[in-house]
Amino acid sequence: MTTDVVRKWEEILETVDKNKIPVHFIKKLVVKLQGKKQHTINISKLSAQGLDSEQLEEVVTKKLQELDPLMVSVEFVLDVQMIAETIQPTTDEILSKL
Repeated sequence: MTTDVVRKWEEILETVDKNKIPVHFIKKLVVKLQGKKQHTINISKLSAQGLDSEQLEEVVTKKLQELDPLMVSVEFVLDVQMIAETIQPTTDEILSKL
């Protein structure tokens, strides 16, 4: 996938409400903690170790619960490349019928 296509998907994703994101579309979570500390949950790395979506959700949920008392915010870093590769073929097919 070209850099331009990925860049366009990044722009699109900035406008999307991110309340329900499939875990396999997330590269990592950066959890901002009190005292200007942070903790990163590297979902891509966990996935590469063989965890499936359900296991990933369990690990992430457990870690977020552990960090909750100190948590200030959570930043989602999306895997734009994977999102684009997953959605672009369907988008192309729909647009080709117009």
